[in-house]
Amino acid sequence: MTVIDHALTASLYMVALAMLFSLYRLLAGPSVPDRILALDTLYINTIAALILFGMQLRSSIYFEAALVIAMLGFVGTVMLSKYVLRRDIVE
Repeated sequence: MTVIDHALTASLYMVALAMLFSLYRLLAGPSVPDRILALDTLYINTIAALILFGMQLRSSIYFEAALVIAMLGFVGTVMLSKYVLRRDIVE
């Protein structure tokens, strides 16, 4: 294994730990905005994990999956925030 492989493996473990912290905040968050922020952070950590995993396997399909999750995460965060502010999603 090269140094890059070790760095990618260590980075994957760190991102997994960050995902666990985000999941804890999502489940135990004291308020709804905290939970929305934790969900958005979980999306970002998932994107990072997919990109790192794609780099480790040298496959481009994970980059496309990360792009799809990024788009869905953005739309989901906007919709949840809009619902919290107005209690209505559709204008």
